[in-house]
Amino acid sequence: MTTSTNSKLYDLMTARKSVRVYDPNFQITKEEIEDMLKQATTAPSSSNLQPWSFLVIQDQDVKKELRAIAFNQAQVESSSAVIAILGNSDMYKKVDQIYTQNVAEGHMDESTKELMIANTNATYPKASKDARMNIAAFDAGLVSMQLMLIAKEKGYDTVTMGGFDKAKFTERFELPEHIFPIVLIALGKAAAPAHGSSRLPLEEVAKFI
Repeated sequence: MTTSTNSKLYDLMTARKSVRVYDPNFQITKEEIEDMLKQATTAPSSSNLQPWSFLVIQDQDVKKELRAIAFNQAQVESSSAVIAILGNSDMYKKVDQIYTQNVAEGHMDESTKELMIANTNATYPKASKDARMNIAAFDAGLVSMQLMLIAKEKGYDTVTMGGFDKAKFTERFELPEHIFPIVLIALGKAAAPAHGSSRLPLEEVAKFI
């Protein structure tokens, strides 16, 4: 069966490009960013622990500071907002809250909740911090991709930035020990088209056995 490429999702996937030149006068409201973030958090995560949080930076003076931390990338200052995707290495500590909410919303029964909580508490605290950070970073990639597609669907553009001084970012924004920065996403209205980019042939990256 051949998958049709005539779909809104496919159009969004192919239209999304990494934009680095933004209209500095265009602003996106806090309410619209909140809506995009809420939709993005429907992304899957390990054991549904949702080990992410977001620091939305809109203040122009703060963005100017952040630009220096992000190795002088101009889009930090010219975009409408920069969304820092943060990971939580202590994600398991919210397990009771998460699974109690699952029961309240009718997604599982009480016995399943208790089993999931027990399994989580038996596994995650014993894992190394590095292992938990890897889990959080992977899950942050999922929520980040959803956020970028949602932004594109609303007519906005984005670019992810892994190139920034994470130690300085942590210090400037006073992140607690279990919260760490993963990626920055500039969000705004493109002022110049993005460059296209090629992809490796499928036969080089996929193997069927």
